[in-house]
Amino acid sequence: MNITAADVNKLRQMTGAGMMDCKKALTEAEGDFDKAVEVLRKSGQKVAAKRADNETKEGLVLINVSDNGKTAKILALACETEPVSKVEVFRTLAEAVLQAGVKHDAKDKETLLALTMEDGRTVEENILDLVGKIGEKIVITEYNHVEAEQVVGYNHSTGKLGVLVAFDSTEGNDVSEVGKDIAMQIAAMKPVGLDKDDVDPAIVQKEIEIGMEVARQEGKPEAMLEKIAMGKLGKFYKESTLLNQEFVKDNSLTIAQLLEKTQKGLKVSAFKRVQI
Repeated sequence: MNITAADVNKLRQMTGAGMMDCKKALTEAEGDFDKAVEVLRKSGQKVAAKRADNETKEGLVLINVSDNGKTAKILALACETEPVSKVEVFRTLAEAVLQAGVKHDAKDKETLLALTMEDGRTVEENILDLVGKIGEKIVITEYNHVEAEQVVGYNHSTGKLGVLVAFDSTEGNDVSEVGKDIAMQIAAMKPVGLDKDDVDPAIVQKEIEIGMEVARQEGKPEAMLEKIAMGKLGKFYKESTLLNQEFVKDNSLTIAQLLEKTQKGLKVSAFKRVQI
């Protein structure tokens, strides 16, 4: 049948898909707009399957802290290329997905993907639709929910890095100033845990293996390798756990000392650092 430019433009307005994709979908659907929309959705699934193994090194990290400052959410929506991460439709989707998580108080990624958005479709379906329109892989790489007496958020100016810091024992005081300093510390220094007890055992084991190999290459006796490696862990914990790190704005203080100096008993109970 004859597909007119007006038909193509109408479908573009409905879906946001490209002109040629709309014309192809309308042709396949024999001019039926509802069927053409389904064709475009299926094309998104096909593109997603075809590009499933592609790397997603670009995207956006967005955060939302509740008005009372007690809960917050952080989302990373990733894509393959930088130009896609900068187009308005990509940012609009990322913001809409995060708002859906906030509205329904989704605590994890699986719950978020299944949420129904304002258009009546799920988050997962909306992402697949955009995959079909743009033609590259788009995925939620991370989504986290944090709650505490006060949560402070920080978004780096690149839009590709975000941090949430959870504070307890605040005694009702506003800790946003020190919170921002600590969030920026986390962004820059990439701690792997709050303290040594919070570090993933797999990371600790890897550090021991590296320490043993370094000692081996230095010619140390085989029987001494593990002991030497264990000795090096102290330096690792000092450099790589938040509370033991030197405060970047004043290296005479550790973060633990900064907290105590700010307010006696003030605690960081958790943090999330998300980077594309």
